[in-house]
Amino acid sequence: MARTSITTLRDFPSVEELLQKSILQKAVGALPRQVASNLVKDVVASFKMALKEGATDITLEKILQDIKSRLIQAKRQEIQRVINASGIAVHTNLGRAPLSDALFEAIKKTVQGYGNIEFDIERGVRGKRGVACERYLALLAGAESATVVNNCAAALFVILNSLANRKRVIVSRGELVQIGGGFRIPDILKRSGARLEEVGTTNVTTLADYENAINDKTALLLKVHKSNFVQAGFTEEVPLKKLVALGRRHGLPVVNDLGSGVFVSTKEMLGYSEPTVQQSVRTGADLTCFSGDKMLGGMQAGLIVGRAELVARIKKNPVFRTIRVDKVVFAVLEKMLTLYLDGNHVSDIKLWSLLSVPVGELRKRAESVLDRLGNPSGITVCSTRAFVGGGALPESAIPSVGLVFSGKFKPGRLDKGLRAFDPPVIGRIEDDRFILDLKAVDVEDLHTLARAIKKVIK
Repeated sequence: MARTSITTLRDFPSVEELLQKSILQKAVGALPRQVASNLVKDVVASFKMALKEGATDITLEKILQDIKSRLIQAKRQEIQRVINASGIAVHTNLGRAPLSDALFEAIKKTVQGYGNIEFDIERGVRGKRGVACERYLALLAGAESATVVNNCAAALFVILNSLANRKRVIVSRGELVQIGGGFRIPDILKRSGARLEEVGTTNVTTLADYENAINDKTALLLKVHKSNFVQAGFTEEVPLKKLVALGRRHGLPVVNDLGSGVFVSTKEMLGYSEPTVQQSVRTGADLTCFSGDKMLGGMQAGLIVGRAELVARIKKNPVFRTIRVDKVVFAVLEKMLTLYLDGNHVSDIKLWSLLSVPVGELRKRAESVLDRLGNPSGITVCSTRAFVGGGALPESAIPSVGLVFSGKFKPGRLDKGLRAFDPPVIGRIEDDRFILDLKAVDVEDLHTLARAIKKVIK
């Protein structure tokens, strides 16, 4: 087919003409018209600039191809479902904990129309937000009271702003962690108005370090769970129990930031024990905060449990309103907490359902995918290592099974090709091999996974 060369500015079609081209119709129709129009304008402007700078190889076909790529890229930036074959169950970049269809069906009627989010049905007057959710949360944690904000960083922020504004907060240097996205705990805490008093060293903090730092301007003692890294060798930290005893002696509240947070024992299923919310409360932490969308298996939220008097102070803080959650989050949390209270978390909460699948079953699933592909050479079923993710003991691997591609398949090409599939498939490259780990892959997605692999390896 003859190429249409563009040699002068007058040769460029108008934006509307380009939008009407048949080769672009599907990509244009997938986006809001104004978005597509702006992208076309940007592409044309860049080619016009190139022409002014002396480019001689500009063609209409090249312009159309560039526009099509930009339109497809823009559509793929919208939030969409992906198949998580990375081996990380709580993947921060993939939305953390997955939510089940059953959970959404259970809350659909509650959130679709009007609801009593702040209405007291019994009295017919304005009510308080999240009453049932907070009751269930406190009951499950074994705490006097509870409340919810929009994420765990916000929970810690509002705790310190409410209890330690312009006062000193003592924290171990070894616990001043950096969380995802480059956010550092000390930077967040300083914005709360609290003055951080760092004690100990990176690897060793003793009880005496805390005690020696206490003075009349100290507001509270803070402990932060080192959830996204581990220290080995010559290390020492103060257990929560001893820190609570120190706080009692000096009349200071102890705040325990658990980070991920979990309500059930993980030893049997995962092979290691993540500290539970109930343990923190029983040990005597005055306030404990943790995330709702990590090992809890729900929506993004920051959950706070502890002494009723301290929770009440937090809820009276004007900052609290700026970080409150909406009816969707409350509805999901209410339903999820009832599943824990009824002991149905393994079967009905998607994250625990995925984590509970035994290795033998994962191997059968991997073999079934290979059967669908016709057992091609260069792809084998192998034992792999998966991880909970979301800051839950990063070095504690979970036995898993995956499809491992041999050296005949270039890992980078497989990775790119599978990400281009609809829905995108996210795997991982390890030791220069491409791996599709099945730990976090739904059994319903196995057929789609096979189709994606078949398309890419061809």
